[in-house]
Amino acid sequence: MFQTSLRGAAAALILCAALPALAQTAPAKAAVARPAVTAKPAAKPAAKPVAKPAAKAAAKPAKVAKKKTPPPPPEPVLADADDAQLAAAERAYLGGYACEFKETVQIEKHPKAAGYIDVKWQKHVFTMKPVLSSTGALRLEDVTGRTLMIQIANKSMLLDTKIGQRILDDCIHAEQARLIEEAKAARINDPEAEAAAAARNGLGITTGTAQ
Repeated sequence: MFQTSLRGAAAALILCAALPALAQTAPAKAAVARPAVTAKPAAKPAAKPVAKPAAKAAAKPAKVAKKKTPPPPPEPVLADADDAQLAAAERAYLGGYACEFKETVQIEKHPKAAGYIDVKWQKHVFTMKPVLSSTGALRLEDVTGRTLMIQIANKSMLLDTKIGQRILDDCIHAEQARLIEEAKAARINDPEAEAAAAARNGLGITTGTAQ
């Protein structure tokens, strides 16, 4: 019985000695943890679709603004022609004139008013009142007072009465060309005819213009 007690005591001692070792082993086993799960990287946000640049609209050619044609000036009010004016209008050489510097003039009867003459030069149309001067020259007086056309035996000329200058000179109608040839023949046959021709070719221009 004494031996049994010794054996029990020895066993108790062994157990006590073994407990610290067991205590150290348990934490070691507990320390053996499962390998840590590697955290997956956070998913990248889905890339936004790149907006395609809007297609450039085909450039339309800019509309060129049309220049408005200014309205024609109102027609002047024309007084009724008297007998003297009607007679003077019959003396005007109608048709085309060849002038200096290759310019041309066209003279026609006014389409609406009897006794008036239209003088056309370039883009201008002058309405004229015929007046027969005392020297025999025919004056075509612009009803607006701007121009004056003088018709003599051997030529016609267009004047700007506002500035006192000639616009066109040496304007020759076919009838004037014929008269020039006749005058040359007359001077050959009669020396005194030159003086008479000079008298007929007076311009009859006086200060101011008749209205």
